[in-house]
Amino acid sequence: MLKIAGINFDHFHMGDLLRMVDDYPGAEIVGICDEQPSRMTDAKVAFRIPESGVFSKPEDLFATTEVDLVILCPAASKHGEWVERVAPLGADILVEKPFAGSLAEADRMIAACNASGVRLAINWPLNWVPSHRMAKRLIDDQVIGTCIEVHHYGGNRGPLWHVADKVERTAEEVQHEKPNSWFYKKSHGGGSLLDYLGYGTTLGTWYMDGKSPIEVTAMVDEPTGLEVDEHSVVVARYESGLSKFETRWGTFTDPWTHQPQPKCGFVLVGTRGTISSYDYEDRLWIQTSDCPAGKWVSAEPLPETQQDPIRYMADVIENDRKIEGPLSVKISRIGQQIVDTALLAAQQKRTIPLLQ
Repeated sequence: MLKIAGINFDHFHMGDLLRMVDDYPGAEIVGICDEQPSRMTDAKVAFRIPESGVFSKPEDLFATTEVDLVILCPAASKHGEWVERVAPLGADILVEKPFAGSLAEADRMIAACNASGVRLAINWPLNWVPSHRMAKRLIDDQVIGTCIEVHHYGGNRGPLWHVADKVERTAEEVQHEKPNSWFYKKSHGGGSLLDYLGYGTTLGTWYMDGKSPIEVTAMVDEPTGLEVDEHSVVVARYESGLSKFETRWGTFTDPWTHQPQPKCGFVLVGTRGTISSYDYEDRLWIQTSDCPAGKWVSAEPLPETQQDPIRYMADVIENDRKIEGPLSVKISRIGQQIVDTALLAAQQKRTIPLLQ
């Protein structure tokens, strides 16, 4: 039985991840931890966690029980300090996206885990969409040749419109929380670019077989009364050509209920065809030399170990495997390089060589 602890409830995705643990017979929640006890109230009730399993310091949690995997959900700019605090305690770590608030912070996280001999995985929820994973298999099978362009549009109505399990809030609740939410604070890594760009750049790097761009340019909106962006457009130049990544807080609808226009998801261009894979849809649109008019192909069901990050990490830990794909630090770091370069390009309003 995999023993899992949830530490730091800054990001509401903690509730979703703990739900996955609760639903998986091969794992159990052995403790939760946050410096603000009120933020754990819903989780205590939903997952029947006794007071003996509730902590305000991770060191106290580890002193009380054995832990195989820690789920970390801090604000983006706090990922480094929390990984550095938790890694020496000896459990593998699953950090909820994004990788970090900066490339330097991501490197601190990698160094801390290497020094402590623990695995570090970055969870990108879109990685578990069956059509997106099938798109990668089709690319690897050379169905569209080599992937030379990635076009991603990602976002939703905004990070405050829903809490764990996609429970919706009212417009009044959203406006009330905005001034106090880390999502809207520049110092905490807020903004749609830092929230969503990593999805496109990380999965895009995966689709392009680990290739890095040469240079990046970006533009963000400047909403009145806000210190962070709600819309960004990023263009990356590769040896093979241009790719585009767009982020949006403020889509007309959320893609998991009704796809907005433009649709959220990926359009992938290869040397011999194209693939459209949209978020939460159960099929892909594929053009190939044999079928230039295009056709729908049903997304294949995911195997047990690839259905969600908890089942994946259980397989990694139990079989002592390496973390691969978008969850790996290798692929996620390239995604973070593009994010950092895009942020600097937007600030300086010019094209920037890829930061190293």
